[in-house]
Amino acid sequence: MKILVLNCGSSSIKYKLFEMESRQVLAQGGLEKINLPGSFLKITLPNGEKKILEREIKEHTVGVQFIFETLTHPEYGAVKSLDEINAVGHRVLHGGTKFSGSVLINDDVIRAVEECCDLGPLHNPANLKGIYAVQQLLPNVPQVAVFDTAFHQTMPEHAYLYPIPYEYYEKYGIRRYGFHGTSHRYVSKRVCEFLGIPVEGSRIITCHIGNGGSIAAVKDGKCIDTTMGLTPLEGLMMGTRCGDIDGGAILYLMKKEGLTPDQMSDILNKKSGVLGIFKRSSDMRELEDASARGEELAKRTEAMYFYRITKYIGAYAAAMGGVDVILFTGGVGENQATARWGACETLGFLGVKLDPERNKVRSKEAIISTDDSKVKVVVIPTDEELMIATDTMDILNGKL
Repeated sequence: MKILVLNCGSSSIKYKLFEMESRQVLAQGGLEKINLPGSFLKITLPNGEKKILEREIKEHTVGVQFIFETLTHPEYGAVKSLDEINAVGHRVLHGGTKFSGSVLINDDVIRAVEECCDLGPLHNPANLKGIYAVQQLLPNVPQVAVFDTAFHQTMPEHAYLYPIPYEYYEKYGIRRYGFHGTSHRYVSKRVCEFLGIPVEGSRIITCHIGNGGSIAAVKDGKCIDTTMGLTPLEGLMMGTRCGDIDGGAILYLMKKEGLTPDQMSDILNKKSGVLGIFKRSSDMRELEDASARGEELAKRTEAMYFYRITKYIGAYAAAMGGVDVILFTGGVGENQATARWGACETLGFLGVKLDPERNKVRSKEAIISTDDSKVKVVVIPTDEELMIATDTMDILNGKL
């Protein structure tokens, strides 16, 4: 069975084509700058070679058509015909309270995703464009929606409600939803397989740390809390997002600077976090290098960044009555030893002991804690696309 996974953003489309029997990636790439000057498709060939194909792409349907042409190209294609594609799985950011799992896409599902556009105004419309494009180009191929928010639907009411007038939840659905759910679900399941421990009875803290970051408390395989909220803005300090902030500070700043809601949103989402404090860049590699050179601004930024991760790990250990596994994933979590060390440095009271040599690992499954550490600290590279492809296959086979 061959399954195509699409992840459509406002000006980009990422894709992977899987052969599900072997879990082999047959083709992958990303289309950038849709409806912008200089649009291009960057593909990775089976031998690892990268190739860039330039073409003017005005909208998503044309972009998906370009990807389909590439998949069947005689020189660097992966299939002889699009008829070989059995299904398409889509990453959809926001499912609100409507979806607690992945679903086969039909008209009712599309309407429900459209209704969630207010909750995910930057992502859901783009996700829908990918669905519409496949409907138009491959009308007989089944499509599946896999929601970023679904894994977090098991959070108890006391964890997801905000302490504001309850009528706003009833009228507008204002509550904590959480994101990165596909990643948290994949790694929390995979780490149990990797360590050979049962899901039942496990207490796992999954740290998805990248340019965007979130942490989840996963008990018995189910999410009981996560750091992101109504939007992906809440929680950790991120590359350009501020994370937790006093709402009063936002109102104060809007009055002082005469800012509109859209301008304030732009500051909180695109100009804050690491970029806002470090000033130079949101790239953690640049920050790490500057900190190693002893630059005070970089050291301050790192201290803030690591502290937020540490604080939530401690909070979630308390929420679950202890922790058995702390897991790092995402671009920073998988690759940056200094970030993992900084996050775990003061967790000795929980019985956490990192091994400095083991912690040097990059982007591979590994235990990085010492043999006598009471809590296993593990690196598990995430694979959201494989999770989406697996859900798609399971739905077609009647397993979900």
